[in-house]
Amino acid sequence: MKFENTHVYNFEGAMHGMRNPMNSWDRSDSYFGLADIYNTDALTDVCDAWIDKENEGRRERGVEEYSQDMEHYSEYYDVLDKYESWLTNQGILNGSEYENVYNVAFLGPNDLDLAQRLILAGNEHAKFMRQIFVSVDISAPLYWWKEFDTYKVGTVANSTSTMHKLSSIPITKETFEFDDNVDDLVISQGKSICGEWEYVFGDYIEDIVDMCENLRLKFKETGDAAYWRALIQILPNAYVQTRTVTMSYANLRNIYFQRKSHKLKEWHDFCNWIKILPYNQELITIGE
Repeated sequence: MKFENTHVYNFEGAMHGMRNPMNSWDRSDSYFGLADIYNTDALTDVCDAWIDKENEGRRERGVEEYSQDMEHYSEYYDVLDKYESWLTNQGILNGSEYENVYNVAFLGPNDLDLAQRLILAGNEHAKFMRQIFVSVDISAPLYWWKEFDTYKVGTVANSTSTMHKLSSIPITKETFEFDDNVDDLVISQGKSICGEWEYVFGDYIEDIVDMCENLRLKFKETGDAAYWRALIQILPNAYVQTRTVTMSYANLRNIYFQRKSHKLKEWHDFCNWIKILPYNQELITIGE
């Protein structure tokens, strides 16, 4: 299973809309858009907002605040480095054609605090999550796609076509997704005059792959649709298909909590991919 060309969009629109009910746009403390993070104040400004937020808590606890004076210089910059690292790891969405210029979504403490409170209050309060979009190319076996097709609402997928292109590409074992232990699964065994024998799942796979390829070649040779229909009918569910899928963070949060313990390993691969998305821990899997 592969995930390629992952792109995340519209943090800015989602955060803006999140504040519409209370007209609290002036409380927003995030930075969105193109930024040369090494030569502008975009990153530093949001880091300062996080440090100010942390200092509020320190004042409430009667603990000395972080400051830039010489006495606390090292401690302050350790905290600054922590937030800079977190924001760059989470908030750089993709680079532009200009050197060192990136499309960023640096979430400030006010925006993230409101977002998390709305998520934990329930789906009806977290509508902004439906406005953070993800596009990705997923290559997965047909048996997993049948499960994924449960999620029709709010998702869109364009697939490569078995109808049009199956006969044009050589069919090999690499065209499918099989587990590594296929040669350990004994299907049948017995004795003959030549000694003991056993037929393992790997042998069965080789036979099926060869049959599919022979049907494909006969269709290419003769143009007889009966060969093509036979190929479609016998094609294993392990056949790997690629689809470009568009989803939202709301979809992904729903999928994650429903499928993270599923017996299909592909769902674990999918959930692990979710975990590399920007602000996954803060938005998608929060409350786990």
